[in-house]
Amino acid sequence: MATAPRLAINATELLRVPGTVRTMVTEFPLADVDVADGRVTGAVDIDLTLTSTLDDIEVEGTVRVEWADACRRCLRPVSGPLVVAVDERYATPSDDPARPVNAAAFPIEHGQLDVSAMVREEILLAIPDAPICRDDCPGLCPTCGADLDDGPCGCDTTVRDERWTALDQLRDEIRNVGGDR
Repeated sequence: MATAPRLAINATELLRVPGTVRTMVTEFPLADVDVADGRVTGAVDIDLTLTSTLDDIEVEGTVRVEWADACRRCLRPVSGPLVVAVDERYATPSDDPARPVNAAAFPIEHGQLDVSAMVREEILLAIPDAPICRDDCPGLCPTCGADLDDGPCGCDTTVRDERWTALDQLRDEIRNVGGDR
């Protein structure tokens, strides 16, 4: 994956003086961060604030991209903006065991802080796995496939567990005997 220069920042400058703040606001195509998911479309917008600390660089802000999928209940199209809040760390790897680096931090390599891997990860983790069009979506009838949003379909949707069939028959017999008295 070739990283676009606009997604890398000179980390050496930031690390020289703890407390240095730099902003990164840009728009770029999905291909720049190697997101090959058909549910995500359009350009990626990032608005990040990078703050140097004594040991690393804190990256906070938002990543925004458009997404589209199908509702898991009714299969209607669902789409909208995917806005991800970012709060990550970047650190220079250390060979000194006395000074361990946060294993969850993204690496600063060759004095450059490259946000492309972080942006890719944040987008892929934020895409809804099973989106729904609305909270009260009734979905499709499991028997005939009718859209229940249009109204009931008339199918018998009672769920019967075959393991209880003998007891159901016994209950029905007791009701019938009791009704004859």
